[in-house]
Amino acid sequence: MNQLSSVKQKSISSFNKLQKRIRHNTGKAIADFNMIEDGDKVMVCLSGGKDSYTMLDVLLHMQKVAPITFSIIAVNLDQKQPGFPEHVLPEYLTQLGVDFEVVEEDTYSIVIDKIPEGKTTCSLCSRLRRGILYKTATRLQATKIALGHHRDDMIETLFLNMFNGGQLKSMPPKLVSDDGKQMVIRPLAYCAEQDIASYSQHLAFPIIPCNLCGSQENLQRKVIKGMLQDWQQRFPGRIESMAKALQNVVPSHLADSSQFDFMGLKTQSKPFENGDIGFDPPELPSQDLAHNHEATAVVITNL
Repeated sequence: MNQLSSVKQKSISSFNKLQKRIRHNTGKAIADFNMIEDGDKVMVCLSGGKDSYTMLDVLLHMQKVAPITFSIIAVNLDQKQPGFPEHVLPEYLTQLGVDFEVVEEDTYSIVIDKIPEGKTTCSLCSRLRRGILYKTATRLQATKIALGHHRDDMIETLFLNMFNGGQLKSMPPKLVSDDGKQMVIRPLAYCAEQDIASYSQHLAFPIIPCNLCGSQENLQRKVIKGMLQDWQQRFPGRIESMAKALQNVVPSHLADSSQFDFMGLKTQSKPFENGDIGFDPPELPSQDLAHNHEATAVVITNL
């Protein structure tokens, strides 16, 4: 075997592991939160970015192998941004044989009119886009609206809400819209952005840039992203730990009296679940157990 052939085989093997990981994480998120049920019509919101392309690709695979039957319709919102390549998504989706619809709404003019020059337009643009997508889902009789937000988006949103909104709040993997009529799901909730970026690059999705409107990037989110990336480089595994924390909330150790009855808290003669362990000796893992745990983590990471 020559060197070129060996490199090619390693590349194929690496992609196969990546694809398996993304499919596994997506399938687990769907199962954990009961995102898709038998008979659902899933409206996949396709922006033309790496995340939504990956989501559509994985859901099409799930549609073939899942023990339930559900339909997919891809929807793109053409917001009439100058330079938007209108032909890209229809050509791509037609080639895939996917049912799709392009919704044309000139939100660009509204955003430019309402937002001062130089300010980020992302917030207003997002709200307008969401409203249009909800109406489209109703018209198409879609039972689920699938968005391409991933694990890193959820963690970034957690910090944005803490730093700027004073709330311990993130993006949930599944939620009901404000009017109670739409069910929104995020199938990539367990997927890492780096995995999605690598997957998208390997499959050469026809990416449409998000900056066609000339808006500044959401600077606050950019700062949070940089902070998290720095942490991950200096402390590998921190992102995974924070993602796990989103599913391991202990209300009795926070300070929200609407989530835990602090007023009615009493002492008792028997052990108290989630009580303070200050009077108990700390349970530290032995060196062997710690080593085994580290080895296991490496194996899981390399699946």
